[in-house]
Amino acid sequence: MFEHKIIKLKVKNIKNNKEVLNVLSNALIKEKIVKSSFKNAVIDREMKYPTGLEFEGYSIALPHTESEHVNKSQIAIMTLEKPVKFYEMTSLDKEIDVKIIFMLALKNSEQHIKILQKVMKLVQDKDTMNKLYSFDDSEVNIKKLIKLLEEYEFN
Repeated sequence: MFEHKIIKLKVKNIKNNKEVLNVLSNALIKEKIVKSSFKNAVIDREMKYPTGLEFEGYSIALPHTESEHVNKSQIAIMTLEKPVKFYEMTSLDKEIDVKIIFMLALKNSEQHIKILQKVMKLVQDKDTMNKLYSFDDSEVNIKKLIKLLEEYEFN
């Protein structure tokens, strides 16, 4: 469920959430994981239905869109050196600072709930999230990250 080419860690110089969505969408498109329509669909959906979630000590975003734009299921991950603003999912008008993004590209709508449950279990574990955020973009750390995520049965 995770490919090295769509894991971007400690990314610098990202100015806003649209740039995050562009970078991750382009990586998914380049690997033919999603259709070219995915990028606009995920950006449009994020504007209408924000995906930011705030936890104690950190915030994440879970951008995604409909399965019709997906060729095969995958989760793209990005951590940012400096946070960008995403609107919070629950309030729709509150901006939160996000440094960790899980972009969901799910082909099968039935797996959507299962994957979201696994992601929620993961992101509610503060120690795991701190460890995840501590990884830089070295090959060793990307492998450690994938191993960590496999412990949450994302395989």
